[in-house]
Amino acid sequence: MAVKGSKYRQLFTGLAFIGPNIAGVFTFVIFPVLFAILLAFSNWDLTKHNIFKDEPLYFVGLDNFTRLFNEGDFVRFLLNTLFLMMGIPFCVAGSLFCAMMLNKDNRGGGGKIYLYLTASALLFVGCIMLTLVGMGASAMTLLLAGVGGTVLISGLGFGQTIFRTLFYMPHFTTGVATYLLWKKLYDPYDGPINNVLNPVLGYVEAGVKVAPSPIVYMMHLALVVVVPVMFAFVLKRVYRWWQDGDLGSQGAFVTILITCIPIAVLVMKFSGFVHWTGKLEAVAIGGASVVMLLLFAIKWWNGKPFQIVEGMYGFGSALAFSLLMLVLMFIAIGLSMVVGNLPEMAQSGLEAPHWLTDYHWAKPSLMIMGFWAAIGSNNMLLYLAALTNVPKGLYEAAEIDGAGRFQTFWNVTWPQLAPTTFFIAVMSTIGGLQGGFEAARTMTEGGPSGATTTLSYYIYMEGFQTGRLSFSAALAWALFILVFTITLFNWKFGNRYVND
Repeated sequence: MAVKGSKYRQLFTGLAFIGPNIAGVFTFVIFPVLFAILLAFSNWDLTKHNIFKDEPLYFVGLDNFTRLFNEGDFVRFLLNTLFLMMGIPFCVAGSLFCAMMLNKDNRGGGGKIYLYLTASALLFVGCIMLTLVGMGASAMTLLLAGVGGTVLISGLGFGQTIFRTLFYMPHFTTGVATYLLWKKLYDPYDGPINNVLNPVLGYVEAGVKVAPSPIVYMMHLALVVVVPVMFAFVLKRVYRWWQDGDLGSQGAFVTILITCIPIAVLVMKFSGFVHWTGKLEAVAIGGASVVMLLLFAIKWWNGKPFQIVEGMYGFGSALAFSLLMLVLMFIAIGLSMVVGNLPEMAQSGLEAPHWLTDYHWAKPSLMIMGFWAAIGSNNMLLYLAALTNVPKGLYEAAEIDGAGRFQTFWNVTWPQLAPTTFFIAVMSTIGGLQGGFEAARTMTEGGPSGATTTLSYYIYMEGFQTGRLSFSAALAWALFILVFTITLFNWKFGNRYVND
């Protein structure tokens, strides 16, 4: 009996220690989740259920979820969220590039480093003093140049430690403080960014007015030609993967279909069908089908043996590649349109964008800020840790085989970083779907005209501004289902070959 009583005392002692944690989990995790489930199927609205009104509270079934698509705002704000997520590949690539640069010894030689460092620091202090006495844009430009020079010379003088510290430092800054800083930088009248851009745009305007129209047209045409060139590059890669057994037929078709979308946009633009609704999908699907038939014909004509694999084999890597090329192709299309309209724009005068207050520039503004914040974040540290674990013998073998820098990266470094890249991609996707609230709340309040309203900010507006708690809960669960589905998709097509 004494032994049994001792066991009970140990059990009660253990429960006493973990009891506060268990109570916290039930109070702040399990109960809110269960309550949100019940809330999503009710008609709870703070404008109808409060101390002044006592309307009945009842279950409405799936009405809140059907309203997601009937009202239309859910789809619009979902597209805003997905548009902002288009910057994720560039953020990941920027983090990898910074990690590779910071993994090298960047210490400079010579004994004059400290003199340069002192001169740069004096320039930095002098620009601050000029700004304080009201010199304005010129001082701000010199200040930015001085900051860049100080960072560069400090890194050359003290090695990679300085660079790593400076690159990671923004990650310690509170999000709201960073957003307020960028809001000031984006100020259309007094912001440093426009103070630098306006003189540059003045020179561009003068150059466009002087340059003959054929030169501008050739620049526009060159950017247009870049799109099919990139598409041909995608086809070449897909065909090689397909032939070598690294990609299945269904995966190849979906990859080509994704990159056919910019081609379809160009076809519709130059054929006059750009305003025809419902035609883009048909043109893209038709084009992808024709391309696949051509690839099958090339396969039959060459008579080369293909390694037969299941339809969606290797689709994860091909999907990431196609999405990156999709973004680059759309950037080329956008630049071509800008260059094509430059003469007309120059006649009315070129001026820097109004950034956060412009409907078309608001989302790119947030993407630029997100890129700045992401390249020196935890992703960079993860890549730094992964790079230190790449066996040196692989680099020595590649050097003996005569591999260049790009070949070494593509065949040695990149495959060794596959597990880290997969983890970063999954976490970045989840963060992208759930993110956007702080930036929208602090910088734009979801505007202009809902251009920067993401799903997370939409949930906040419905729950705490309009008071429709039940609809807000339904939005939150729809977002959870979306995140869960995409994460499962990533695990199925991304994790499958990470360790191969």
